Amino acid sequence: MPNQPTRAAFPVLRAVPTRWSDNDHYGHVNNVVYYSYFDTAVNGWLIDATGCDIRDLPAIGLVVETSCQFFRPVGFPDPLEVGLAVDRLGHSSVVYRLAVFRHGDADAVAVGRFVHVYVDSTTRRKCEIPPVIRTALELVAEKSAAEGSH
Repeated sequence: MPNQPTRAAFPVLRAVPTRWSDNDHYGHVNNVVYYSYFDTAVNGWLIDATGCDIRDLPAIGLVVETSCQFFRPVGFPDPLEVGLAVDRLGHSSVVYRLAVFRHGDADAVAVGRFVHVYVDSTTRRKCEIPPVIRTALELVAEKSAAEGSH
């Protein structure tokens, strides 16, 4: 089991609201919803960091692997933040480390992994990460390494 990370280990934090429909019968956010939080945080950050509509680029990032480990439950209407760090940046792929925090709390309620592989948007063949995305990823990768956030 990985250690429960703190928000200091993540150079990027994105607000992600909970919704009434996120809760399951047990009164907490259902496990599958965390993957939506990860997707929303990563893609929202990519759009903000690059200043472009990533859907219009010649290459797109497809999720090929994702995982999540849970430490404590959260539920609607908890305000959440997703921490984002880059663990590995390759030619055609990036491995993100993510964590979900209650707004203002130091310790994560969940930690995850999210892998994007970039493919040509037309042929769907693996290709290099677009330069505009690589530049944004490199900045976060440097901050992630500098903060010793592994």
